[in-house]
Amino acid sequence: MDQENGIQATGENKSDNKEITNMASLLEREGLGLELPQAGEIKTGTIASITPGQIMVSVGAKSEGIINGQEFELIPPDVFASMEVGQEIPVYVITPEDHNGNLVLSYIRALEAESWEKANAVMKEKDTFTGKVIGFNRGGLLVSFEKLTGFVPTSQLSYTRRMELGGETAEKGFGEMIGQEIALQIIEVDQERRRLIFSERAASHETRDSIRDKVIEKLEVGDVRTGRVTSLADFGAFVNINGADGLVHLSEISWDRIRHPGDELKVGQEVQVQVISIDEDKRHIGLSIRRLKDDPWQTKIDNLKVGQLVEAKITRLTKFGAFAMMDNGIEGLIHISELSEEHIAHPKEVLHEGDKVTLRIIKIEPESHRVGLSLRRVESLAFADMDLKILEKELEGSEIKITSKESPKSEKAEAPVEETEAETPVVEAKAEAEQIEEAKAETEAEQAEESAEEKPSEE
Repeated sequence: MDQENGIQATGENKSDNKEITNMASLLEREGLGLELPQAGEIKTGTIASITPGQIMVSVGAKSEGIINGQEFELIPPDVFASMEVGQEIPVYVITPEDHNGNLVLSYIRALEAESWEKANAVMKEKDTFTGKVIGFNRGGLLVSFEKLTGFVPTSQLSYTRRMELGGETAEKGFGEMIGQEIALQIIEVDQERRRLIFSERAASHETRDSIRDKVIEKLEVGDVRTGRVTSLADFGAFVNINGADGLVHLSEISWDRIRHPGDELKVGQEVQVQVISIDEDKRHIGLSIRRLKDDPWQTKIDNLKVGQLVEAKITRLTKFGAFAMMDNGIEGLIHISELSEEHIAHPKEVLHEGDKVTLRIIKIEPESHRVGLSLRRVESLAFADMDLKILEKELEGSEIKITSKESPKSEKAEAPVEETEAETPVVEAKAEAEQIEEAKAETEAEQAEESAEEKPSEE
């Protein structure tokens, strides 16, 4: 019985195995035993049929996939004309099954995916390739690579190219480059963001130092160039001119005193600069922005002269003197030796910040933007004649008469009264004249302050 059961069981197993084999053959024959394509895969398929608006492609699945709609329209006419039934082509699986049960494919996306893979390989190997310029925008050139379009930023063009195109205004000449082929290297590949960046500089093996050397060879002190601010530091701003960075020191940014370059400039801003120094050994380029503008300091000192009395406000005290701001905005230095006839150890013994005082101008240096002031010489007899002439000029046309103490007295009894009355307006007129002088100046104490702090002994 057991044997019969055993024989019977063996017979049943053979029958079952045969059924399974037949089923596998059937599934294979029907194409159902193959793994279905997955979205995002790239397959090699065979064109099964071509009809207007649609291409059927066999990829070994249960049914043929289709290329239609927008994916069909993306195929260039010349490429479509060359396609024929039986031809093998790469296809990208968009979806294994749409709402109509179709396997949806794309020919162009497959070519692009292959191009992205190749771009990655070229970048890793640092190979150089030749690309054709197909367009441009404000920032650089658009260049084709396989089935992709990459970008060459202006900063990644070679120095020679930028010089030919006009440096920072290179985009004006981009239009003439359309259709040209240039040697490039790939420096960035980001398929997800569809970002492909090329560099002509890398392909030509230009280094930052070699670019700077070429720029320095072409530059001369006094040249005026258009550049772009690349970075800001506490001591100044770096401006790129034709591919090389030059320094605009804080003192060369503006005629007015500023505490930080960011007060006047921002990164990316286009500015005009003048070359003021070139150090070929250190590869340093000194630039200036303010020298291309009129110096307001020169205008402010037009009505000032040595010996003149002015009203000013004490702005800062230092161990070597005090700084005072005149009403015209120009700041001058009162050296400690000019504060008092007596010896003092520190200006705070005589003055305080915020004090308003009458001072005498004892020095004007237009080139270095320095004005020397004195407190102790305000009453100096050496300037008596000048003070009198200035006062007379201010009183011209008025009925006030200046009467000196040596003038003979009038025989009339009223004479002493008239003389006394006249002396009072004279004092008032003198004060008025000094107030008029106050209104004539404005800024530039900053340069005097910086120079005085650096070289106090000179003051």
